[in-house]
Amino acid sequence: MSAVNEAKRKVCVVITARPSYSRIKTALDAIVAHDDLELQLVIAGSALLDRYGTASQFVEADGFEIAARVFMVLEGETPQSMAKSTGLGVMELATTFGNLQPDLVVTIADRYETMATAIAASYMSLPLVHIQGGEVTGNIDEKVRHAITKLADLHLVSTAKAQERVIKMGEEPSTVHITGCPSIDLAAAVAAAPAFDFDPFERYGGVGEVFEIAPPGSSDGYLVVMQHPVTTEFGESREQTLETLEAIEASGRPAFWFWPNPDAGSGGVSNAIRTFREQGRSGRMHFFKNMAPQDFLRLLVNSACLVGNSSVGIRECSFLSVPVVNIGTRQSGRERGTNVLDVGYGRAEIVAGIAQQTERIRPQSDTLYGDGVGGVKIAERIAEAQLRSDKRLAY
Repeated sequence: MSAVNEAKRKVCVVITARPSYSRIKTALDAIVAHDDLELQLVIAGSALLDRYGTASQFVEADGFEIAARVFMVLEGETPQSMAKSTGLGVMELATTFGNLQPDLVVTIADRYETMATAIAASYMSLPLVHIQGGEVTGNIDEKVRHAITKLADLHLVSTAKAQERVIKMGEEPSTVHITGCPSIDLAAAVAAAPAFDFDPFERYGGVGEVFEIAPPGSSDGYLVVMQHPVTTEFGESREQTLETLEAIEASGRPAFWFWPNPDAGSGGVSNAIRTFREQGRSGRMHFFKNMAPQDFLRLLVNSACLVGNSSVGIRECSFLSVPVVNIGTRQSGRERGTNVLDVGYGRAEIVAGIAQQTERIRPQSDTLYGDGVGGVKIAERIAEAQLRSDKRLAY
């Protein structure tokens, strides 16, 4: 290693799940391009698994070098398997950090794999950077997110309210910075060139009926569906998903449906989808594991509506002016734009929500979660920050 490289700050970014990559991709680009930073990219958790779309393939296709792969997800999709996967992640990531010897570790958002990253880095006295802290939601993610805030040393948040909450939790104000969400950077690029320039069936395969894709604004415009289990309601995930399946069928619109995250209850979601398909009732529904971030956003911006409970409906869709029917409690409390309509789990309420959102005038683009330069801001803050791993309450 040259003397020039030795002087660079080694930044270890841990990507643990499918959505994490889109939430950090432009920051990875900015870190690689920064004269004072060296990227050490670790792929872990479900981002390595085929059943959840093997996000690592998209990472490599974009030209990023992977420094380490950490397998840590136990089968089961129950609260116990989540807890055990977290423990396994702590052990495996500790070994990885010991091998890589980074100057700091970056962890993203609020999943249980993210908690493993935060614990391992903290006990190894590695400064921890947390992306997207200070937000409020339903689900176990709420506890995990705020616990990581207390372990983190540098907080790069998406909104002003998130910054205010992190400071109220006793964090030193000088360590809390608004950068916006890097996923909005990708959304901004797609918004500038929104043309649907690929065939999703041909490029990504998937299972289900192949249907004609109607142009945006037509009465037969397609839906995008992303429904994940709510870990605090994991025993109800199958019935909740069946209600959504019934609603999508009743809407009469074709739909692109994406497989759930590997949380407690995802087995129930998967079972509901398979049951519906085996009954021959999934006509004009096509199911995918994953897509490259830009392709997924292009699919979204050309859709009639997003249905489900993914945070993409709150973040990227608000910027892309995509109407959203947000189901249930998973995103409760999260800041949102005027594009979101909240409904319960019942099929009648979901059907009515789809009708309302697909008939409305498209909402204006909202920059609540960023203005398109979040990745650059994150790299700059990481390069400039005074590194330390000890802390105490700021009040």
